[in-house]
Amino acid sequence: MPTSVSENEPHKARGMAESFGVDAERYDRTRPPYPDTMVERIVAASPGPDVLDVGCGTGIAARQFRAAGCTVLGVEPDARMADFARRDGLEVEVATFEAWDSAGRTFDAVVAGTAWHWVDPVAGAAKAAEVLRPGGRLAAFWHVFEPPPAMAEAHAAVYRRVMPGLPSQDRPVGSALDGYRPLFTKAADGIRDAGAFGDPEEWRYEWQRFYTRDEWLDQMPTSGVLTRLPPDKIEEVLAGMGDVIDAMGGGFTMSYVTVVVTAARV
Repeated sequence: MPTSVSENEPHKARGMAESFGVDAERYDRTRPPYPDTMVERIVAASPGPDVLDVGCGTGIAARQFRAAGCTVLGVEPDARMADFARRDGLEVEVATFEAWDSAGRTFDAVVAGTAWHWVDPVAGAAKAAEVLRPGGRLAAFWHVFEPPPAMAEAHAAVYRRVMPGLPSQDRPVGSALDGYRPLFTKAADGIRDAGAFGDPEEWRYEWQRFYTRDEWLDQMPTSGVLTRLPPDKIEEVLAGMGDVIDAMGGGFTMSYVTVVVTAARV
């Protein structure tokens, strides 16, 4: 998930954008998949089965679209992530989306799972319009994590202690959806600015998952904040969060909202 969604231009933070491959196997193992109902709706709203997955990472979303009957091509700037995705037979080309050469290929859907904020929202939407067939669908989607309030407050306190001055930890704890709102707005505005799509829509899917202490601590190092920290700082964060989860009984239920910003090519 984005770790600093309030920043004006996260797509320019290339160090963070291309840091997730530091442990591609952990990323693939711990990052949650997307709701099947979301995948099915995107496929149903597209004119055909050819999908371009922007920022495909290790192939989490690509495998879901493939399972839904689609032919998927991934574009991924991190060669380590691309190599992992290829292990499962996915076709992946290494490039940023803005610089990627389509070689005249066109698609029925351009999708991006927890990745569109790393793409210039205006240039990305224009590029998507170029490679989409008439009626083709652009769909960018993200998981919004809503932890229990006590955990969210404790999480922020741990980060403040270990990494004082980190901007994203200085803000008051509030609704995660509110924190992501600028990201969704920027994506929709980019689609409008491209001038090639119908009005963007927002789809939401609510779900929950129970995490044990070990499961959550296994996922935490895949955060964009932690991927670039030295090992001792990562261990300090994990130890602090482990204490928090132990105090909650050794596990907790995370509420998720998966949000899709989408529009059809006219």
